[in-house]
Amino acid sequence: MYSIARKATSPRACRIGRRAVLKAGLVWTASTIGAPFPIRAREDAPVKIGMVEPLTGVFAQLAEAEVAGARLAIEEINHSGGILGREAQLVVADSANDIETGVEQTRRLIDNGQVEFIAGNVNSAVALAMTRVTAEKRKLHIVTGGHTDEITGSQCNWNVFRVCKSTTMEANAIAEVLIEKFGARWYFLTPDYVYGHALQAAFELKLRQNGGGWAAAILPVGTEDYSDALTNAAAFRPNVLIDLMGGEDQVNSLKQITNFKLTDEMAVGGALFELESILSVPDAARVGWWTMEWWWNQPEVPGVKAFDAAVRSRTGKAASARSWFGYAGIRTIAQIANQEKSLDAVQLARALQGYTLPADIALDRNRASFKADDHELMSTILVGEVHPQGADPFDVFTPRVWVEGEKAAGPYASGCRLAFPS
Repeated sequence: MYSIARKATSPRACRIGRRAVLKAGLVWTASTIGAPFPIRAREDAPVKIGMVEPLTGVFAQLAEAEVAGARLAIEEINHSGGILGREAQLVVADSANDIETGVEQTRRLIDNGQVEFIAGNVNSAVALAMTRVTAEKRKLHIVTGGHTDEITGSQCNWNVFRVCKSTTMEANAIAEVLIEKFGARWYFLTPDYVYGHALQAAFELKLRQNGGGWAAAILPVGTEDYSDALTNAAAFRPNVLIDLMGGEDQVNSLKQITNFKLTDEMAVGGALFELESILSVPDAARVGWWTMEWWWNQPEVPGVKAFDAAVRSRTGKAASARSWFGYAGIRTIAQIANQEKSLDAVQLARALQGYTLPADIALDRNRASFKADDHELMSTILVGEVHPQGADPFDVFTPRVWVEGEKAAGPYASGCRLAFPS
């Protein structure tokens, strides 16, 4: 289920069923907030941004966080005069963690909902399928949460930009830290879909370069019983148990890892262990070394504290990387449209090539910009330790290493060949 506030000045949640979401989508505006640069007459058609996310299924918490960040962005955009002087609206649809549904919803938003832009999706396979639709329909598409390399690699498109990291960047950021601290013999718990396979392949490359070895359990999305995989992991005796599961699957697997007391025998870690998932496990399962693509407690970075406070006031939770993905994606759309004074996707895509995000959008200690050759956002990855809650209940991660996006991307050839329409 998903709830949405109807008014920015007085949020009021109402329960929305999946059927209603699939039929009509959810519309968010912030027109009740006074704008210092007034939005033009209300009879002007709003500029609609479609967001397709898995609001039901194992990634629902992550999707809801991305939508929460996007809603905050809509508030700020309209408070500053909207997009080209027109009110901005966010129209949200549920992809239900299903490729066919994600494609259908994307087409519906463009054809029937008349959206000018598309954002999403948490699920890499769904996000990749959506990019084919948006390229065909010539709509600028910001991928907020799908990590598989192909999105900005071999299956890149001229209209697609990504704010989260590629799987290669995730693996490069943490692999050598794990090898140096614990050793190069690993056992993988890998979800059986495009993200999991891509991420394991990226880690395998780093292990080969360091003379390492590995074994893996490939598990379907929605796995509930990890006992066979964990028994095999214990028999393999790795230095590190690499958990690549996502969302609820990661939560369930980590609970069982601690129940099996494997943390007494091996280190635990991997790529993403996101705030939403950390908060869903008991203290005993808040362990290991992981990457974080953005973190709320960075007092040295201007704007982070205010953003975190804004998210907390609306959701009751600290800002997460997912809420920043949604926020940065939607703010970037408005920023470039207003800069170029256009809604034309080709013009805006060309303007975003090599574009550096303003500091109040990037919320990063380093420069954050889209690569011109593949449209991947180069921003900082934080590597650190997950731990039980501190005085702040959301204090569950301590960064130890800050890896700049360009270093994490490395010299590899993405395979992207961008071809703009004439």
